[in-house]
Amino acid sequence: MSTVQTNNSMKAMVLENFGDAFKLKELPVPTLAKGQVLVKIIASGINPLDTKIKRGEGKHAKQQVPAILGLDLAGIVVSTGEGVTSFQPGDEVYGMAGGIGGRQGTLAEYAAVDADLLALKPANLSMQEAAALPLVFITAWEGLVDRANVKTGQRVLIHGGAGGIGHVAIQLARSFGASVFATGSSRSLPLIESLGATPIDYNSLSVKDYVEKYTGGEGFDIVFDTVGGETLDKSFEAVRNYTGHVVSALGWGSHSLAPLSFKGATYSGIFTLLPMLTGKGMKHHGDILREAAALAEKGQLKPLLDKRILSLEEAEIGFKAIESGAVTGKLVVNI
Repeated sequence: MSTVQTNNSMKAMVLENFGDAFKLKELPVPTLAKGQVLVKIIASGINPLDTKIKRGEGKHAKQQVPAILGLDLAGIVVSTGEGVTSFQPGDEVYGMAGGIGGRQGTLAEYAAVDADLLALKPANLSMQEAAALPLVFITAWEGLVDRANVKTGQRVLIHGGAGGIGHVAIQLARSFGASVFATGSSRSLPLIESLGATPIDYNSLSVKDYVEKYTGGEGFDIVFDTVGGETLDKSFEAVRNYTGHVVSALGWGSHSLAPLSFKGATYSGIFTLLPMLTGKGMKHHGDILREAAALAEKGQLKPLLDKRILSLEEAEIGFKAIESGAVTGKLVVNI
């Protein structure tokens, strides 16, 4: 075990009951179990999922109150537990590290994190930029690479291209040489275009219209749904016959698979939280984040950050901003 001196207590934002406001509390610094590292958290990314969990709506996250929420972090390793050889004190790391399944979240000054979930922070990104990436990049990678095997020359349609997952998925698909198209509202189209995708205003073009316009009626090789609901049904309509693949990060609710079956196409669901909930497959998340770091350092990946700067004590403001839709890009809390 390797360690450097740290504090005995830490500040954390605690949710005592679902739907309540956070309370700032002083708590003991977590102790390390085998295979864990203690991270001094510098920045914590807020995701829409975090707000659902806070409201008590994220039952699939299996988090009980009282709890410290927050999935994503970037920070500095201060000590390593038994069996950890991949990191040492002083390393700058990032990862999707907690906030579900009884794991302590990232709205705190320190967290004990399974080393498999972490990777070295991209050298050319700030702590805030790194903290914005883990959940959205892992989701994009599992969909486009692990499930759909994206490759050069394919036409990829991303629903919700200006969103947290969507804007990263555009960059990821382009890095594999795909031609990328992305839907959005009229105000988000300039951002989608700036990321290198062909923007599609879903309010002004029907699925049939944009499939005809951009694929000659053939359909897209991959359709990545980051929106869910009716958009997943539209994805089945937009995908190519036989070899087409629809991937969704929000494949909940009731959907008829008939349109997909009649095309002989494929559907895959993504549940990014599974490794943290089951303890199985966590190393793959660390591996994915190493891929993200490599792309970022080559200039092919950069998260879009909201301009506001929030402290730990202001985390509540961030959650309310996301719930109201008044956020551009990813919102990050400085710890």
